Amino acid sequence: MTDNENTRGTAERGRAAAPHRLLAAVERARVLDGPAESVAKPLRRLFGGPAGRKLRGRDVGHPLHPLAVTLPIGAWTCSSLLDLLPGSEPAARRLVAAGLLATPAAAVLGWADYSELDTRQRRVGVVHAAANALAAGVFVTSYSARTRGATAAGKLLNVVGLAVLGVGGALGGHLAYAQGAGVFRWQSAGEDVPR
Repeated sequence: MTDNENTRGTAERGRAAAPHRLLAAVERARVLDGPAESVAKPLRRLFGGPAGRKLRGRDVGHPLHPLAVTLPIGAWTCSSLLDLLPGSEPAARRLVAAGLLATPAAAVLGWADYSELDTRQRRVGVVHAAANALAAGVFVTSYSARTRGATAAGKLLNVVGLAVLGVGGALGGHLAYAQGAGVFRWQSAGEDVPR
């Protein structure tokens, strides 16, 4: 690496990209504290015991929510891909339904994780949950349109749903990777944990 490349790399690392600045702005938005805490209080009571620890992934050593979200995301993405192929409308509609059926489990596991987040993480978490709830609503509307025979509208709604889901996913990624939510939660103090 030349000195010029090294200097450019250092300058680029010092300046956060616009998407990261937007995500970081959510975690600094104190206006979210009231709603975020009002959601967290009942969830702490609901998920505070042994069942909550299981739902947060104690038995596997990491959160379960990231595993569960792959089902609706995968189903909805595949339904949009099938929308590009003539004659695959019934399969695409079934995939939208499959994603909707998988959503409650992903949401419950997410709320279990949310119950133990700190203040800045809760800010991001509540917006993440709202974006994903909106996306699920769009997919419900897509499924409804498809069952009524409005296939073109259903296809368009799928694209809108994926865009909203992308926003929710970006917030979830920020929560997990930038804020470290759930990271090393179940490792004991004596356990050798790579850093």
